[in-house]
Amino acid sequence: MAGSVGEPVGEELGVGVVGFGWMGQVHARAYARLPHHFPRLPRLPRLVAVADPLPDRAEAARRFGFERALPSWRDLLEDPLVEAVSVTTPNDLHREIGVMTARAGKHLWIEKPVGRNADETQAVAAALAAAGVQSTVGYNYRNAPAVTHARALIEAGRIGTVTHARFRLLTDYAADPGSVLSWRFRQASAGTGVLGDLVSHGVDLARHLLGEIDSVVADQAVFIPERPTAADGAVGHVENEDWVGCLVRFAGGARASLEASRVSVAEQCNYGFEIHGTRGAVFWDFRRMGELRVCTGDADQNQQVTTVLAGPGQGEFQSFQPGAGLAMSYDDLKVIEAANFLRSVAAGRPLGSTIHDAVRAALAVDAIAESARTGRWTRVPS
Repeated sequence: MAGSVGEPVGEELGVGVVGFGWMGQVHARAYARLPHHFPRLPRLPRLVAVADPLPDRAEAARRFGFERALPSWRDLLEDPLVEAVSVTTPNDLHREIGVMTARAGKHLWIEKPVGRNADETQAVAAALAAAGVQSTVGYNYRNAPAVTHARALIEAGRIGTVTHARFRLLTDYAADPGSVLSWRFRQASAGTGVLGDLVSHGVDLARHLLGEIDSVVADQAVFIPERPTAADGAVGHVENEDWVGCLVRFAGGARASLEASRVSVAEQCNYGFEIHGTRGAVFWDFRRMGELRVCTGDADQNQQVTTVLAGPGQGEFQSFQPGAGLAMSYDDLKVIEAANFLRSVAAGRPLGSTIHDAVRAALAVDAIAESARTGRWTRVPS
């Protein structure tokens, strides 16, 4: 395994971050922590530059340890010391910056959704393929050691043949009708609403655990149609969906439901899944990230469910904690993502969640949106 004791350590990899809001700072912390958790990576990061036009974010970048702050992402791409780039901007900038990063010959770690639709995502994928550079996409929930363990149990047949599942991503970040009409609620800047923000995560988890999605039927709704645009009481229209629910058919025959909402009062990061098979089931809740509830055995009824605490030997747990039951965090999942990014650069091949996963998720998200428009089952292109 990359990062194991005795593995040679090479030169540093110069990294830059485009966009230094909350997620840009999460990426910066992840890079900074790699020497702590993965000290034997083939190449460790050098924090070269941040690009963000806001002066206060430039000052924050210096506090995080970057050598310089730049007002333009184009200046960052021209910096010869920057070999790998994190893109954490609003969605409408992802395609252009992603494509130009690839054309500049730099490796790309980009947040989801990579594009506002599948066409934009495929454009980034094509540019990366043409340039021969590596990519990582921000599907961090698959990195939880308990999720890794769930996948291993499913692949080993421990719960039998998967029959049906439920994936949920419910939260309240937009539940206040008085919250400002930010870029997230506008089609031009965000594209979709909860589809790109949360359903894309659900689709990635579903594919990661159960294989390719064949077809979907969906509904969507806007529950808060207007939001204030300024302090003077002016309001504007919400242009994308607050809630999505869909039924999913997998290529392997399993069925699932997937629901996501950004306006669920009383829900805070209620993300997770329940997966049932012919011999058992697995259950995971992000809010109890280190626990996997597992049911396996020969009984058809009254079979016991046990709680397995994530520990060494499951995913990358041992890079963070020495014993089962010790807690990991959201930021830890991004450190794992950063490690896979640098490993892929060193190995010259995709590792972890990549642009291929982003394209597959975008195709599924587009199919869900089309089904919600027509009310019909819609195939996901293969």
